Amino acid sequence: MRGRRGAERETELMTRPLSAFALSAMALLATPAAVAAQDCPIKVGVLHSLSGTMAISETTLKDTMLMLVAEQNARGGLLGCEIEAVVVDPASDWPLFAEKARELLSVHKVDVIFGNWTSVSRKSVLPVIEELNGLLFYPVQYEGEESSRNVFYTGAAPNQQAIPAVDYFLEELGVEKFALLGTDYVYPRTTNNILQSYLTAKGIAEADIFVNYTPFGHSDWTTIVADVKALGADGKQVGVISTINGDANIGFYKELAAAGVAADDIPVVAFSVGEEELSGLDTSNLVGHLAAWNYFMSAEAPANAGFIAAWHKYTGDDRRVTNDPMEAHYIGFNMWVNAATAAGTTDVDAVRAAMYGQTFANLTGGTAEMLANHHLTKPVLIGEIRADGQFDIISRTEPVPGDAWTDFLPESAVLEADWKDLGCGMFNTATRTCVQIKSNY
Repeated sequence: MRGRRGAERETELMTRPLSAFALSAMALLATPAAVAAQDCPIKVGVLHSLSGTMAISETTLKDTMLMLVAEQNARGGLLGCEIEAVVVDPASDWPLFAEKARELLSVHKVDVIFGNWTSVSRKSVLPVIEELNGLLFYPVQYEGEESSRNVFYTGAAPNQQAIPAVDYFLEELGVEKFALLGTDYVYPRTTNNILQSYLTAKGIAEADIFVNYTPFGHSDWTTIVADVKALGADGKQVGVISTINGDANIGFYKELAAAGVAADDIPVVAFSVGEEELSGLDTSNLVGHLAAWNYFMSAEAPANAGFIAAWHKYTGDDRRVTNDPMEAHYIGFNMWVNAATAAGTTDVDAVRAAMYGQTFANLTGGTAEMLANHHLTKPVLIGEIRADGQFDIISRTEPVPGDAWTDFLPESAVLEADWKDLGCGMFNTATRTCVQIKSNY
C-alpha cells in the first residue's frame, strides 16, 4: 500500500462514477494475477512549470494531462485502477525540475511522468530518471542528439521541424540571408549548429548567417531587430529562424511590429510559438509570419474537431486554444495506456518493451508510430499566422520518422539509436559499437 499524500504535494485527483470501475474490474476477473500485481491507484506525474517564464507555455500542458486522465478514468481507468494525476510546479527553475522529478518518483511513487518544455529542464531531469528507472514522455520539439532509454520523445526532432522549415525558406521564399535568433540554452544552440551546417552545405555563405542568443525573459529587442533589418541592406532576401522560447516572444513580436517589419519584408518562422503564445498578443501586425509544427488547431480532421470540442467542454471556455505539444501529450498518453494494457502492468521495463511499434491516430488525419529510437513518425506542417491568432496551413508532408542523431553534423551522422534490437541509444554504425548507454547530461 502506498502512503497517504504529503502536504507538500499538489495533487489533482480525477474522479468518475464507481460503476465504471466496477465494470472495468469485472472485465479483468479472468486475469486476477495481473490485477493483483498492479498497485492502485496508478499515478501519473505531471512535471510542468506553472509559474515563471515558461508558465505561458506549460500551464496548458498541465491542464491537458488532467483532461486526458479524466477521460481515461471515465472509460474505466487502467488495469482495473483509477489514474491519479500528481501535479508539481518546477517553476521554470531548471535544477528544481530534477528535484521535483525525484520527488515524483521517490516520494509519490508515480508510474510515469509527462512533462518538461525546455531542453535544459529535460537535461536536468535525465540523470534522475535514468538513476531511478523512471519513464518520461517529453512533448516538445527539441534539438535531437539524444536518445535516452527512459524517455519517449513525442515532439519533433530537427528533421521533423527545423530542416523542413529551412527548406521552405530556401525553395518557396527565396531567402538568401538567415538570422538565427534563439534563447540562450541547449535547444537553440544545438539546433542552430545543425542549421548552420545545413545552410553551408546548401551554398549559403557564413557571412550571410547571423546568429544571436538572448536570456530567458529577454524584453529589449530594439537593437536585435535593427540588426536583422540591416542584414537586408544589400537587397538580398532575409529570413528569421526563431528558437526564442517563453514570454520573450511577446517582446520580440511587438518590436517587429513597432519597427514596421512585415512578413513580406522579412519572414519569421518560429519553432516555439503556437496558438497558446499568440493568444496573448495583438496578431494584426504579425499576419503572414510563419511557424513550423506537426499540428495546428486549424487542421481540418474529425479527430481534431473532437479533441477541440472535448477541450472546450473540459475547460468550460470556448476561447481556449489547442496546440502542438498538447497533441504530443495526447498521442504519448494514449500510447502509454495501450502499452501498459498490452503489458498488463505499468512496470517501466515492461511498458517500454510494449511501446515499440505502438500506433495511434494523430489529430491531423494520419497515424503516429513509436520507433525503436524512442521518436515518433510525424507530418511536418508550416502555418501562416492569421489575424485571429490561428494558422493557415500552407505546407504539409507525409509522416517523417524522427531522427535522434542528425545527418548534418559529422560526429552524429554515424550514430544510430535502437533500443529494441540493439539496446543502445548511441550506436556507432562505423565501428559497430555502442558508444554509451547513459545519456550526456
